[in-house]
Amino acid sequence: MKLVIVESPAKSHTIEKYLGSDYKVMASYGHIRDLSTTGQGGLGVDIEHDFKPTYIVSEDKKRVVASLKKEAKKADEIILATDPDREGEAISWHLAEVLNLDIKNTKRLEFHEITKPAIMKALDNPRTIDLNLVSSQETRRIIDRIMGFKLSTMLKRKIGSISAGRVQSVALKLITDREKEVQSFVPEEYWTIEASFNHKSFTAKLDKKADKDLKIKNEAEANEILTDLPRTFICSQVKKTTKKIESKPPFTTSTLQQEAYNRYKFSTAKTSLLAQKLYEGIELGSETMGLITYMRTDSVRLSPEFINSANEFIENEYGKQYLGHAKIRKSQKGQVQDAHEAIRPTSLLNTPSKMKEYLSRDLYNLYTLIYNRALASLMAPRIDENTSVKLTNKDYEFKTEGSVLVFDGFTKIYNVEEDDTKSLPEFKEGLTYDVDEFVKEQHFTKAPSRFTEARLVKTMEEVGIGRPSTYASTISTLYKREYIKAENGALIPSKQGMLTTDRLEKYFPTFMDEKFTAKMETLLDNIVEGSSSRLTLLNQFYSSFQKLYENASETWVESYGKCPVCGRDLELKSSRFGVFIACSGYPECHYVKKEEKEQPQINEDKLCPKCGKPLVLRKSKRGEFYGCSGYPQCNYIESKEKVKDKPIEIENRVCPKCGGTLLIRKGVGKKSDFIACSNFPKCRYTESIKK
Repeated sequence: MKLVIVESPAKSHTIEKYLGSDYKVMASYGHIRDLSTTGQGGLGVDIEHDFKPTYIVSEDKKRVVASLKKEAKKADEIILATDPDREGEAISWHLAEVLNLDIKNTKRLEFHEITKPAIMKALDNPRTIDLNLVSSQETRRIIDRIMGFKLSTMLKRKIGSISAGRVQSVALKLITDREKEVQSFVPEEYWTIEASFNHKSFTAKLDKKADKDLKIKNEAEANEILTDLPRTFICSQVKKTTKKIESKPPFTTSTLQQEAYNRYKFSTAKTSLLAQKLYEGIELGSETMGLITYMRTDSVRLSPEFINSANEFIENEYGKQYLGHAKIRKSQKGQVQDAHEAIRPTSLLNTPSKMKEYLSRDLYNLYTLIYNRALASLMAPRIDENTSVKLTNKDYEFKTEGSVLVFDGFTKIYNVEEDDTKSLPEFKEGLTYDVDEFVKEQHFTKAPSRFTEARLVKTMEEVGIGRPSTYASTISTLYKREYIKAENGALIPSKQGMLTTDRLEKYFPTFMDEKFTAKMETLLDNIVEGSSSRLTLLNQFYSSFQKLYENASETWVESYGKCPVCGRDLELKSSRFGVFIACSGYPECHYVKKEEKEQPQINEDKLCPKCGKPLVLRKSKRGEFYGCSGYPQCNYIESKEKVKDKPIEIENRVCPKCGGTLLIRKGVGKKSDFIACSNFPKCRYTESIKK
């Protein structure tokens, strides 16, 4: 019997079916060992002796290791088949160490999809453990342990924050920096003027005056222009251009997380879990198969075999005109680990429609996205005919643009966000066009958008923070530490998150710099290539970090004010119930500062449907909700998502029952908007809105 060890039980069940009765496949359930918490500072690393690590079997993995050892004694051969990345290589090395395997001779299988042909090919072409990959992972783990332990301990003692980390803290800085931009933003007023022409057959916007871009700052300027505008304009230019829209490359980890969020509002963590299931194997009736290739990758490369099969599939299904040119895709940012392909289906025969009966709705949506994106990346571009028209008179220039689809190309199977274009009538230069009406409209410049999970992942990838395997876990950690929260998809830092970033920037500026974190990832990659040594990188990191740490230990003094009872300094203390501020004179003085309760926010625009009083925003362990301000006399509550916009007052109409003002109110759920009396609940008059 031959023993094959993989990482997850789902993968082990799938692979065991392929290998047959001569093989037993077991799972390690991820990492089996980690750095201990013994030694100087509880780091599990002997800094003075070349950063020698001390590893221990994790408490929750002792039973797993015991089972593996038991089966290993029975096995004729042990084969390691963990994931094909840095973490997977480290897991294989730890397994070899714990099971006393010969590192130089133990077979290590590498495959990027879980299908029978891929597993059998890997079995026929085994390799040994890549010690450079292992060294790179170990170096990263040691750096993260030193930074994480030392910074977290200091932060908890000084300001009560729970944790900090090499990637986590820089990601938090991105969010807090954006929040500062949003809070400091001052909107500027501007106006636009739009005209409808020729019995409202088309509209155009005022663009220029005397060949200069026109910026209208206020209503007075808009009114002045309106009085000066003529009522007819001459078509001075009709410009038609053909625009090719190329298909996007197949998915990487980050682009999949971004697109899944944008289309389905999947969190990065949810996308990672769903992709893992699609990769590890889905029950397809009598067989089990991985439907996609390895899902942790930053490469957009596709194998020649897949490209050939895709070209044949496209020609047969859609026609030769839909064939694109196979593109050599390269990343624009950072150093790409090109060992893996992009994320793609393992077989084009497994179309989404065929797989639908075997997949949950979310798995089906994600698989369809991956399948269509990979196929579309090899299809012909979409072709649009764009028309730009200028209408001029008296130094004023109106402009309108339209677009007509000429050839759908790859968008036949993969939609893209289209520009806000419209179809236009035929124009002829020199003809005049009459204005039906002018419409002026007030606008204000918008503040920078807060990060969503998708936008944060994109930015992390662009600046080189983290790796495909860490994006989701980094964001999840920020949520768990309560450094951030999400409101309608926007990531907002908490007060503690803002404070943590502020102090880390003040005392550890080097390590909060995006460039440092990105450079660290590159140096770790250099260890994999053999162009840099583990010890050199660790020495450089530690000497720089330790200087800042010692300086912070001496100079960082956090003030919490004076005790109102005895006048001594207040200080941050901790207990099993959490951190709190109390008098430094304990036990002589027992003063503890009570946290000020946040006052509930009253929503005057939303009234309680039971008693008519305003609703207030309240908080519970399950999140935020709206409750009646008349509590406890009235106990009405509703979820925050149900609270609608301010009702719109209808001019020149009154309630036929009581004479009150009529309002347009938003319907709840799938119900349509309706008209109701403003004197609700005393008057319950309502009527439907006629289309």
